[in-house]
Amino acid sequence: MADIDALAARVRAASHLTGTFVLRSGRTSTEYFDKYLFEAEPTLLAEIAAAMAEHLPAGTELLGGLELGGIPLVTLLSARTGLPARFVRKKAKEYGTRQIAEGGEVAGRRIVLVEDVVTSGGAVLDATRVLREQGAIVEDVLCVIDRQEGGRERLAEIGLTLRPALTRADLEAAEPRG
Repeated sequence: MADIDALAARVRAASHLTGTFVLRSGRTSTEYFDKYLFEAEPTLLAEIAAAMAEHLPAGTELLGGLELGGIPLVTLLSARTGLPARFVRKKAKEYGTRQIAEGGEVAGRRIVLVEDVVTSGGAVLDATRVLREQGAIVEDVLCVIDRQEGGRERLAEIGLTLRPALTRADLEAAEPRG
């Protein structure tokens, strides 16, 4: 089992910013965890992938990384677990294969979505809808950080279980004192 307290402290130190930030949901926040700052650090990214691997449900056939932040995560997680990856676009390109999920078929396969930060869950909801329309079985979502702002509940409404490596509470507990 990963040392969650130590991982939370490293993620917080690498990526916690204060100021005024507009989130994907449209809400404004005075703090932000810049996923690109922790995803750009190979050692930290490997530790995060190891922690996420512990939350993979039995029966997972594919890992689906959401564009853009989920792509480095799904790549390392795939390499670590041996499970094939799919790269899930926000919108299919209008050229080439024109696929929403690149890397192979998803129909009839149990795919676990991989996301960086979940706030309201909007990107996950969008991806789930499209993947289910293509016949994928989508029931679980792994993320690095659950901001604990309603995303888990919104995902549960459509039958998704959120499995975070870290929560906002973990990161707050890792805040340096003094």
